[in-house]
Amino acid sequence: MCGIVGLFLKDKALEPKLGALLTDMLITMTDRGPDSAGIAIYRAEDSARSKLTVQADAPDTAFDGLAEKLSAALGAAVSLTRNDTHAVLHVPNGLADTARKSLRSVAPDVRVMSFGDTLEIYKEVGLPKDVAARFDLPSMTGTHGIGHTRMATESAVTTLGAHPFNTGLDQCLVHNGSLSNHNSLRRKLQREGIHIETMNDTEVGAAYITWKMQNGATLGEALEASLDDLDGFFNFVVGTKDGFGVVRDPIACKPAVMAETDQYVAFGSEYRALVNLPGIDDARVWEPEPATVYFWSHDTAPVSKKEVA
Repeated sequence: MCGIVGLFLKDKALEPKLGALLTDMLITMTDRGPDSAGIAIYRAEDSARSKLTVQADAPDTAFDGLAEKLSAALGAAVSLTRNDTHAVLHVPNGLADTARKSLRSVAPDVRVMSFGDTLEIYKEVGLPKDVAARFDLPSMTGTHGIGHTRMATESAVTTLGAHPFNTGLDQCLVHNGSLSNHNSLRRKLQREGIHIETMNDTEVGAAYITWKMQNGATLGEALEASLDDLDGFFNFVVGTKDGFGVVRDPIACKPAVMAETDQYVAFGSEYRALVNLPGIDDARVWEPEPATVYFWSHDTAPVSKKEVA
């Protein structure tokens, strides 16, 4: 099962409503995956600061003095903004990856949910409405975002096993389906130096996209390559700092629907996830084609889509 939602905003006037719109979409998908939920929010970039979103099972203890410990390790000032079991660590621009690696020794009980310049990921075990409420997701602003509600078919029901997965700077991925070659691919990616935290096949998909982009591929090219290199059936919705991409495997047995207006591009596992979006009655609505890469970017004018036969 599992339910995916995504929203890429073209109209800046909608940015204050991004969290509220995504939360409504995600809650609508609850019966597709009631065991855990998560949301990735892309906010406006701060030219001076990068950030890590972190999580801890005992946040009162884990977050106490964490900014000071990381500041000492980096030799640079770090600040912390807490949100329930998560917190955002603000570090000097360009130090997000270094800070992520330093946390393994400075605070081994703290888990990194995301790192980059614009991305924040919040996820926990529980129903979407409860996860959204504990993080006050409806109040969040941003340029684009992705959400997922999970029904576990492999790997444990844990915070780390929830989606979205972040394996590279400002990159995240959610997935509906099952990969059959993820164990061999996980070993290959780890040999290539890609950090993978869990046994979840979705994280392998995310790590694959990261690896391809680290080797020079664009997001669209990485998604295209996944059609040859990943075995199984899947819907991928992927985010980067500037972009939003969608691809389905060649069989496309998992449900998916998209809608586009002058204000946004939206993705849902079912149409009912989109019905409360503004202007949906006048939107172009379609089912993504199998083995076809769809990609939109804020750096592209007009918003682009690349299709692959």
